[in-house]
Amino acid sequence: MRIRLDVAYDGAGFHGWAAQPGLRTVEGELSLAAATVLRVPEVSLTCAGRTDSGVHARGQVVHTDLDALPEGTQRLARRLNGVLAPDLRILRAQEAPEGFDARFSALWRRYAYRVADRPELVDPLRRGHVLAWPRPLDEVAMDVASLGLVGQHDFASFCKQREGATTIRTLLDLHWEREADGLLVAHVRADAFCHSMVRALVGALLAVGEGRRPASWAAEVLAAAHRDPSVAVAPAHGLTLEEVGYPVDAELGARVEITRARRA
Repeated sequence: MRIRLDVAYDGAGFHGWAAQPGLRTVEGELSLAAATVLRVPEVSLTCAGRTDSGVHARGQVVHTDLDALPEGTQRLARRLNGVLAPDLRILRAQEAPEGFDARFSALWRRYAYRVADRPELVDPLRRGHVLAWPRPLDEVAMDVASLGLVGQHDFASFCKQREGATTIRTLLDLHWEREADGLLVAHVRADAFCHSMVRALVGALLAVGEGRRPASWAAEVLAAAHRDPSVAVAPAHGLTLEEVGYPVDAELGARVEITRARRA
């Protein structure tokens, strides 16, 4: 049976999602906890999106395949939380519908990047999840610049290239808004993201918001289709994976086939 886990974590204490020898990672901790609880040698996990070192999540989705689970999914969630450290939580566990794949069934991933660009907004209690920016930012200019990035493009200018991997992505939404307390938040949603893409996009738009670059600059960088050293990658701690969207159950299998097809 396939089990879906909805997972949240504070990324500050992890070297990203992917298991790495000798390093504390989300996959490593969760896999070890599941093996302990289920009394099996190892548990293989698949996630919706591999977050980088220091990036947080409140909407990560994971699946694992088990021979059986006689104790029920909710008891599994309680037992996992009983052995996991407090910075990693299972929000819910449930049997996945037929055809579900945490990674390949996903329609989109949504991230938020939070910035405090005024002295009165720099709350030390939120310092691990909000970027403190020393100068005021123009969110209107940042929104204008963001419009030129939305759509299907080759985002090689904003990605760390991995051999054999495509950098073509469909950016469904990118916009900035001021919350009621004045905090500036970027909302970023795409079918998928390549390595460091969200933080590079944010870094470019911060330069626009400061007035160091014109609003047209971000689209010019995108059009070049190669990594631009002038684009600063924003720090990881301001970024949170908020949500992953999936189609209705009847369309899960078809979505897997579409996602697996290499984009060109």
